[in-house]
Order: sequence, then structure tokens, then C-alpha cells
Amino acid sequence: MKKREMYDCLVVGCGMAGTVIASELAERAGKKVLVLEMRDHIGGNAYDHLSESGILVHQFGPHIFHTDNKRVFDYLSRFTQWRNYSHEVVGDINGKLIPIPFNLNSLHLAFESSKATRIEQKLIAIYGLASKVPILDLRRQPDTDLADLADFIYNNIFLYYTQKQWGLAPDEIDALVTARVPVVISYDNRYFQDTYQGIPAQSYTSLFEYMLNHPNIELRLNSDARRMLRLESGKVFFDGSPFNGTVIYSGPTDELFDCRYGRLPYRTLDFVFETYDITWYQSRGTVNYPVDQEYTRITEFKHLTGQALDGRTTIVKEYPRAYTGADNETPYYPIQNPENTTLYERYRKLTDEFPQVHLLGRLAEYKYYNMDAIVKKALELADTLMK
Repeated sequence: MKKREMYDCLVVGCGMAGTVIASELAERAGKKVLVLEMRDHIGGNAYDHLSESGILVHQFGPHIFHTDNKRVFDYLSRFTQWRNYSHEVVGDINGKLIPIPFNLNSLHLAFESSKATRIEQKLIAIYGLASKVPILDLRRQPDTDLADLADFIYNNIFLYYTQKQWGLAPDEIDALVTARVPVVISYDNRYFQDTYQGIPAQSYTSLFEYMLNHPNIELRLNSDARRMLRLESGKVFFDGSPFNGTVIYSGPTDELFDCRYGRLPYRTLDFVFETYDITWYQSRGTVNYPVDQEYTRITEFKHLTGQALDGRTTIVKEYPRAYTGADNETPYYPIQNPENTTLYERYRKLTDEFPQVHLLGRLAEYKYYNMDAIVKKALELADTLMK
């Protein structure tokens, strides 16, 4: 048997999208699957590991699992137990830590007592408890208190943070994006309200190891699929020979076609890790900096992982910037606007000529996904392929 015929499926990328689909096709469909990963580790951006200081760190920023989808939760729970963790985020606003998203606790920290109480009563009367109200709705109300609240959130939580995160001037920020910034009429400080929340009890990397531990899966790290995979005249070639099996591609779609129409724009991040000889650096897992500092947020990992270690802790600061495509950069956030969506569609249409190729994931679909959403998408694609 020729080597290329040993595999029924090629999966490009070993993040959440690639790992779930590889596991499903190997186990449920009995397919021989080859997984190609250009990095030297599994797990994609969810990869975690023990640092030289003995701290379990998330190498590419904090990852907190949350979902309302029972199928997704049950599926992942086959491969991990969970640490019960509900993420809380605060924003450092002129030295005062205020819960984000902005809620009723935030309100009483941001405004003097009588005004905060007055605004709270108006919010509950108009919208009801547990509602999420976009600040654009507040601005439409003929009430100066609600307008003041909307202006405070816009100027102190949204504006500078968004400028840093996306590299935009104030007049370039889409009004529709601004409109979605919410006020949560609740005293619940949790960042997510999903039914299922937590962190893999052992580690994310262990979760991926268990998913990939199947005799039908072969994993190759440090393997750049762009050098092995070629799409030409309706045919797929692997290592120079025709490949007739299924291809799941979770890498950047523009790079699959050598960026022939130009590179799709992304934002990337520089992560600066710092270790201190103290037990705790900050009061929450993540502190945002929406009014000052060049970084957007600081995450302290022991809050997330529950690691018990006195006298030492590690934090990471995140500095956003434009993605250039350099080898040492990672594309994190697709910049979705009409022009970029049109460019992506040009690349996506190129795959129509290759029905055995399926685009899956944030990079391949040029769309931001939370972890649970991409697990759901991968499970559904597996369902479809097995029909």
C-alpha cells in the first residue's frame, strides 16, 4: 500500500477544531487519520504547560471553558474532569477595580451612592433584573442619568480598550460594535453565565492528549502542511501524489492558496510573562486596563488553575498589535469588516472546486469562535461526514 493511501483523512491543525474532528473520525467512523501540526505542541492556542518556575501557564493567554451546550460538555467530559471555576474580570479604572461586564456592583463603585441607587431603580423599572442592555439603548432613553451611565461605560470601559485591542482611532470604531457594549442588570460578577463552566482539572494539554490517544490517529508535530498539501485543478495532492480522502483544514485559508489575493488582516498579541516571589499578584484571574497602560489585561494563572503554591506566582500581560505574517507571529483575531469579509469569500470560493476539503475553525473560517462553539461545529461536521 502506498503511504498516501494509509490514511482516510488528513487533518491540518491540532487545536480544538482539528483535535475534536480527528478524534471523532477515528473513533466513531473508524477512519485512519493523519494530523499535521506545524507547532511543536498539541492544543493550539489552548496549550498549557509548567513553566521553569513551576507554574502552570496558558501559553497563549487565558482559556476558560464555558457552555450551555450539554452535548459539548458531555463530550469533553469523557476526556477530563473539571475544576469548578467561574471567571471574574475587573477593570482598573483610575485605580479602582470595577467588575466587567458593567453590572449593578460596578454601578455602585462608579457613582456616588444616591445617584447609583437612582440609576439602579430606573434600570430595573425599565428593563428588569437579569437583563443585558446595550449602551445604545441607554442613550436613546430621555433620561440624563441613563445617558451619564452610557457615557461613563463608553469612555472608561470601551473606548481606549477597543483602540488598543483593534488598533483603531475613535472615529473608526463601528457604531454597531459600540451598540453591543452591555450593562448587565444583575449583581452577578461572573464574566460568563453559562450552565457549564470550568478549567480541565489536570490541564488543557492533558485533555488534548486523551482526545488524540487512539490507534487510528497518527500525529506529526513540526509539520507544515503548506509544504505537503497542494490543491490543483480540482484535485488534492499530498506529498506530491493524489489524495482521495477527506481533508479537514483549520489553518489560515489565505495561506492555503499562497495569499494570492493578499493576506487576510488579523490582530496578534505579544505575551509578556513575569514571575514574582509572592503568593498572589492581584485579586482576580484577569484585570483589564481600559483607561491606561499599553497592555490590555493581566492574567494571573493560579486563580484559574487552582494551583497551590506559596511564595511564587506568574502573570502575563497582553499587548495587541497588527499581524504581519512573520514566522514568529500568531494570527489571533480576524478583523471582520465588509472589505475583509469579501476578501475571505474570494478564498473560500476557491475551495468549492475541492469538495473533499472542509474548512473548520477560527482561522479557516475567518471567524472568532469560543471553544464550545468550535467543539459543537466539529461534532456536527463529524455527524455530516459520517452520513
